[in-house]
Amino acid sequence: MIDRARLEEIVDEAGRIALGLWPGDGHEVESWEKEPGSPVCAADIEVDGYLRRHLGQLLPSAGWLSEETVDDPARLSKGLIWLVDPIDGTRDFLRGRMGWCVSVALISEGRPLIGVLDAPARGQKWVGVAGQGAWRNGQKLAASTRQEFVGARVPAASLQKVDQILTTVDQPNSIALRVAMVGADEADLVATLRWGFEWDIGAATLIAREAGATVTDAFGKPFAYNKPDPRAFGMMVSAPAIHKDAVTHLAERAAALTSS
Repeated sequence: MIDRARLEEIVDEAGRIALGLWPGDGHEVESWEKEPGSPVCAADIEVDGYLRRHLGQLLPSAGWLSEETVDDPARLSKGLIWLVDPIDGTRDFLRGRMGWCVSVALISEGRPLIGVLDAPARGQKWVGVAGQGAWRNGQKLAASTRQEFVGARVPAASLQKVDQILTTVDQPNSIALRVAMVGADEADLVATLRWGFEWDIGAATLIAREAGATVTDAFGKPFAYNKPDPRAFGMMVSAPAIHKDAVTHLAERAAALTSS
């Protein structure tokens, strides 16, 4: 069995490394674009290297899939893999804003087993364990139980006209933190209609699910992890009672985007 306390220590230290390089504390950090619109910085690389060394020591048999590491297909033969985003929300990180976190999940046979988010600028640590529950700073989480889709709280800066039946709340740049907000009953719905990577959502969706939220892709289907192509189209994390309405609300757009 994984040493959960040691795992949390490793992620805590990764968060301290990131915080020590965060421009919000007055530091300057080198940054560049991996491709247009996809920023990366020296802190991403340093945290990634730290996590790979220490998570590898914690569980040497596990494979590795990270946003900042060249993918090794050998992971596909592993029953366990580490799924890592060293800094989720790099844009907020670079702007000195607090909406970023370190995201680590342990995937077992295609499903998240443990997920940890460390958001040190916010003083938050989130943990989810399959079948056991989810916590923020040691407090057990209970997800949104909203019954009505109209008026549902969505972390967003603005909404398209068709979506203005919903209510906006604070939007951190980190998609992982937005998903976790549903698990903490600070949002009722997080939905995306784009291709995303497993490392963006592995830890956060486990935390939300263990808190009681419903978690699927944009079409209402369950996620699988450690796939040859580590992407999925869209995400739907919500209070259980509004999930069907949310999928229906976005179905036409989701179909159009995947058929084009």
